[in-house]
Amino acid sequence: MLAACARARYSGGMSRAALSHLATPGAVLRLRVTPRAGRTSVDLQEDGSLKVRVTAPPEDGKANRAVTEALARALGIAKSRLTLVSGVTSRDKAFRVED
Repeated sequence: MLAACARARYSGGMSRAALSHLATPGAVLRLRVTPRAGRTSVDLQEDGSLKVRVTAPPEDGKANRAVTEALARALGIAKSRLTLVSGVTSRDKAFRVED
């Protein structure tokens, strides 16, 4: 039997700002990144963290740029409002939402 899972997901088919309630100025969003995934998606986990999958490889900052774009799209904000505060070379990252 499958347990019901309470999580929100943004992928290409959902509304553009599926996770807009998380885009409060000053908020720090913690996320786990999976580069080279089969598709790009942003999932809100039950514990409140975000899981981001991107198709870009983790080289020369390509995955970080793809994560920023996917997260901004899911939150319904401009990419320039997101600042990577930790995890430049790690799968565990933290982004701050700017004013």
